[in-house]
Order: sequence, then structure tokens, then C-alpha cells
Amino acid sequence: MSTSPFETNPGATAGRQNAVSRWLGRRSFRSRITMLVVAAVGLSVALGALISYLAISHTITSNLDNELEQKTATISHLNLAEPDQLSQQAASNLLVVTGARVTVVLSTGEGIYPPPTQVMEGNSVQTVQPFAPYGAPEVQVAQRQLDSSLRTLSYQGVNYRVYTVPDPSIDDAAVAVAVPLTSTESMLSTLATISIVVGLIGIAAAAAAGVAIGRAALRPIERLSGASEYIARTGDLRALPVSGDDELALLTRNFNTMLEALARSQDHQKRLVADAGHELRTPLTSMRTNLDLLAQAVASPDDQRLPQEERVALMNDVRAQMEELSVLIADLVELSRDERPEHAIELLDLRDVVERAAERVQRRAPGLSYDLRLSSWYLDGDAASLERLVTNLMDNAAKWSPEDGTVTVTLGDGLLQIADEGPGIAEADLAHVFERFYRSPEARATPGSGLGLAIVRQIAENHGGRVAAARASSGGALLGVWLPGSPVPTDGRRAVTAG
Repeated sequence: MSTSPFETNPGATAGRQNAVSRWLGRRSFRSRITMLVVAAVGLSVALGALISYLAISHTITSNLDNELEQKTATISHLNLAEPDQLSQQAASNLLVVTGARVTVVLSTGEGIYPPPTQVMEGNSVQTVQPFAPYGAPEVQVAQRQLDSSLRTLSYQGVNYRVYTVPDPSIDDAAVAVAVPLTSTESMLSTLATISIVVGLIGIAAAAAAGVAIGRAALRPIERLSGASEYIARTGDLRALPVSGDDELALLTRNFNTMLEALARSQDHQKRLVADAGHELRTPLTSMRTNLDLLAQAVASPDDQRLPQEERVALMNDVRAQMEELSVLIADLVELSRDERPEHAIELLDLRDVVERAAERVQRRAPGLSYDLRLSSWYLDGDAASLERLVTNLMDNAAKWSPEDGTVTVTLGDGLLQIADEGPGIAEADLAHVFERFYRSPEARATPGSGLGLAIVRQIAENHGGRVAAARASSGGALLGVWLPGSPVPTDGRRAVTAG
């Protein structure tokens, strides 16, 4: 069974909703588009800025480490632990140029370079231990447990990058070179500030773009909304212009298709009301006249101008007109539905439906012969509607057949044909016999509403079929209906028996 797009499951929907979806649901569609654009662009800008910052930071740090390794390799060959004035002076000059600090540490954990310095404090001389950037990793390098060590440490609020290698001139010593990270950190801080500013500018630009995109994207929807309001106010069902070939253009085309269907429905209703008014006027006028005569007769029982037998004839005439009117109203109700059956669709064998309808018609017209030549034909349909279709066709054939005539009913490959032995249908009338209220000049003298065959066409079309009329080989009328289906049940299902 198909599910309508308008059907919802309140419990499941409420369970799936969360605070964010409810919050978004309270916002306009334009606001949601703007927020989505801002979020998407803002996230892209933020990720781009973050990736750029991390890439540049990694490059700067890698360059710093490479330079530190080169400095350490140069300094480690100066033999700083030996009291060679030339080496000391070379190391001092190198350290001043590079801003680095050097420590020579033994495997025992003792630092032997730089030596302590003597400073005067008051009247005494104080020994000041120099900054010694080393710890456990550096001692492990001196002990040859590690080939090298590269790490960051902090001293007196300043971060240093320290690289340590074994001292090539002393077996149980290591040379540790430390460079301050002040300039590097300042550079990275500036880079972070620039990234944040660029990100904020990007988000602001995204917000402006989101507003513009939201307006441009919703302009066709606003046009559709305005058109629907105009249609509701004026009833003008003219199609909207379609431009482009995107989803919004498809939405406009679907909207125009809906307008066309609505226009057809309105036209159908107008024509039905106009035709019904015309057809109801004749029996109502005749019935009113007869009732007026009967009322006069009842009011003046001594008046012999209306004999008793004429009164009885008038009563019978009124009853016949009431029956005709009842049939006409029932046919109008059936025809006004103009919808596809959906509530009672089931797999049927059309042969069973035809046999059931034939039994009903035979009881109403027992004087005729009925020749049924039927093969099974399975389709999904409404049994009651299809039985009405067959009954109307056979009633029409019975009405026009002579008293001892034969109604021939054949069913094969989805084609149902009903032929009678009556006067047949004039060539000029063949194209109109299935129209509502259409009655040929020959048929106007016989009872009927002119709706029976129109109902046949409507039921056939609602089941995806089509109708046709022709002259039978016997000279009578041949009416045919083709319905889509198959000679065997599909999908292994069992057909429901009609009736």
C-alpha cells in the first residue's frame, strides 16, 4: 500500500527531534539557509586558517631545530672543557652571534662548562653558577644511553629549545646547546593573531554572502508563495513562467502541473453542475406539473375533470419520474467522484467480476440470451467499481436488444467487448457515446440519464484503461473496454473472488 507524503508519525517524529532541530524549526527558511552558509564557509575558513597556522608553525620549528643541530655540531668540536683560550674565544664569539647557551655535562651529572663566575657583593666575593640547561636526558646522552636529545625547557619564564649530542673529545661528556624561543614564539603569536583576524573577516564575508545567497535562492520560492496567495484570492489558475533547469524550475513545473489538474477539476465540476442542472430540470418540471394536477384533484374531489384512471396514471408517472430522478442523482454522485479508487484495491480476476455482473443483469432482463466467452484476466482494481462498469455496459446492451435478442460478452487479453443485436450506433455518434449526458436523437425517446457509459469511461480510466465504440457484425452496438493486467496472477498473489 502506498503511503501519502502528508502522513506523519507524531511519536517517531517527536522522538527524533532534538533541541537543535526544534530551534532551527522556529527560524525562517531564509535564516536557516543564511546560517548554514555562514557555518559552512566559517568552518572552511577556520579550518584553512588552522591548517595554515599548523603548517607554518611546523616549518618554523623544523627550521629552528635544523639550525640548532648545525650549531650544536659546530660547538661540540670546539673542546670547550679544555682551557684553550682560542677555543674559548671562538665559542664565546659563536654564542654571542647565535644567542645560544652551551653546557658540557659529564656522565655523573656534573656540569664542567661554563665555569662558575666570581662576582663582588659588598665586601665579599660570591661564586655564581651559570645557567646550565641540562637534566636527565642530557646525562643519558653523556652516558651514551641516547644518541641525542631534543626538547623544550623553561628557565626563568623563558622557553628554550635544547639539543644535546655526545662530546667527541670526552668519552663521558655531552654538549647541550640551548637557544631561546622568544622570537619564534613572538612570530607564532603574530601568525595566530593574523589567522584569527583573517578567519573573522572570512566569517563576516560568509555572513554577507549567506544573506545574498538566501535572498537569491528563495526568490523563486517567494514567487511561488505569492502566486499561491494570488490564486487563493482570485482563482486565477494560469501557469507560472519557468526559467532554468534546476530544482527550483522543477518545483515550478510541478506547481504548474498542479494548477492544470486543479483547472481540469474545476472545469469538470462546472460542466457537471451545468449539465446536471440541465438534466434535472426536465424531470423536475414534469414532476411538478403532475403534482400540481394531483393537488388540484385532491383539493376538489367532486371535480370530474380529472377522472380516476388519469389520476392513477399521473401517480404512476410521478413514481417513474422519481425513480428516474433517483437513478440520475445516483449517477451524478458516482460521476462527481472523479477519483482513482485507492481504499479497496486488490488483485482480481476480471472474469469473476463479469460473471457476477452478468447474473445481476440476467435477473433484470430474463427474456434475453447471454453468450459469455470469458478468459481469466488479473488486475489490481476495485471490485465494486469494475462490477458497476460491466453492469452498465450490459444494461445498455439489454436496453437496446430486441425481446429475443442475444447479448454477447467476450473477455480476452484484457479486452472486454459487449455486443447487442439492437439498431446500433450511428457513425456520427460513435465518438460521443461515452460523453456525459450525451444521448443520440434515437435515444432521447427512451428512459435514461445519459450517464451510464460516461461512468464506464471514468472507471476504466481510473484503472488505467480505455474505452471504444463500434458497430457489431450483427448490426448492433459493440462497446469495448481494455484494462491493463496479465493472464496469470503476478507476484504469486491469489486473486480475490468478486462478490
